[in-house]
Amino acid sequence: MERLSVFDIFKIGVGPSSSHTLGPWKAALDFRNSIGPEEWSKVHTLEVFLYGSLSKTGKGHGTDIAVIMGLLGHDPVTVNTAKINDFVQEVYNEESISIHDKPVYFAPNTHIHFEPFEKEYHPNTLEILIRFNDNTHRREQYYSVGGGFIEKQNQSKGNAHSIELPFPIDRASELLNYTIQNKCAISDVVYENEKAFRPEDAINTQIASIYDTMLQCVYRGCHTEGILPGGLSVTRRAYTLSSQLMELTKSTNNPEEWLHNIKNQKHAFNTINKWVSCFALAVNEENAAFGRVVTSPTNGAAGVIPAVLLYYLCFCDNAQESDIKKFILTSGEIGSLFKKGATISAAVGGCQAEIGVSSSMAAAGLTEILGGNPQQVLMAAEIAMEHHLGLTCDPIGGLVQIPCIERNAMGAMKAITASTLALSSDANRAIVSLDDVIKTMWETAQDMNNKYKETAEGGLAINLSVIQPSC
Repeated sequence: MERLSVFDIFKIGVGPSSSHTLGPWKAALDFRNSIGPEEWSKVHTLEVFLYGSLSKTGKGHGTDIAVIMGLLGHDPVTVNTAKINDFVQEVYNEESISIHDKPVYFAPNTHIHFEPFEKEYHPNTLEILIRFNDNTHRREQYYSVGGGFIEKQNQSKGNAHSIELPFPIDRASELLNYTIQNKCAISDVVYENEKAFRPEDAINTQIASIYDTMLQCVYRGCHTEGILPGGLSVTRRAYTLSSQLMELTKSTNNPEEWLHNIKNQKHAFNTINKWVSCFALAVNEENAAFGRVVTSPTNGAAGVIPAVLLYYLCFCDNAQESDIKKFILTSGEIGSLFKKGATISAAVGGCQAEIGVSSSMAAAGLTEILGGNPQQVLMAAEIAMEHHLGLTCDPIGGLVQIPCIERNAMGAMKAITASTLALSSDANRAIVSLDDVIKTMWETAQDMNNKYKETAEGGLAINLSVIQPSC
């Protein structure tokens, strides 16, 4: 089994899709970094081949844009997202990619190939081909396996395999046993494992960075109006909803002050419900507009975790910012369990693998910081996923907009409900375990018709009575 850090689950990147945008971006960047000056000096042409789901919904997910950005050498963690269109347009204009200060012929319109058939190993497969002056070539195949994770053909999955953890965890039952043996919380076990990956100060710094990126994303989404790109003419709603909810509150200049003002509002159920939905919508509207988000565990499901975490900070009694660390550690571990035991790729498992997993993660994290015991934390995670089983991925026009954006709001509310149910239950009497539901989710994924796995070939994607965009 993989040895995963919570920061493998929570990655800072660019929308709209972790598997169709962030993964291909990282693959192209890896390819660029693998080429030395001498080899590149002999190249005359570069081509990219996108297969299966990457081809069928690649335009809508910006896969072509992502590949170009990776080949240009831009880091999705730090790139100025406002300049992405300019960077890409320059490549279209120049019809070349420059590496080691040498431009090579690359015309995106003809050199990025959308091949609808699937490769055997994974539906999200891309190949990058360079042709040399002596008529030989080099071809590298990558797989975008969900959540921004990539694998390269004939290579191991990464350094995580060689790390020895004090508490190796492949199943929820193992995680629970460690908490019982050590009389501690789930976040305590996860923290000890994290210290095997990096120093404690680095863990704390990264958690702060993850939270800050989430908060900045929510804030931007609530303060940006307009129409989302892609051709569906989807209007941003978080701006209007946030403006209505803040109508009687003075304007703010930063996320912290804005959050403080929300905390001081009346905590009526309807208001809380609207804010949770608003937080989730804000993130995924930013995601749809190529904004910076945190995979949680994917870009398409990036709004659930921030919405539930801000729900706690704004509306729960005695909420402490110090609990953010516990929330991230606990929810990240639940995401790791799903990646190991099932999938976090909608192209493999449908939307249950994205919104379902994110809702399960959020339910667990919330239950931990609300004082739930480890059994209740795992029960909350199980409840949330149980009621997402079979959820299909049928993005209209291949865009991460309809029904994806609203699903984040629904996933957040389900997470809160799951936590409430678990906290009011005797978890020792639970009939279904988290391991049971992970196994069931994987079996459901394998049985699901491929047209409901992020291909835009079934469900709402073909039944919506509007003209489908081709971009």
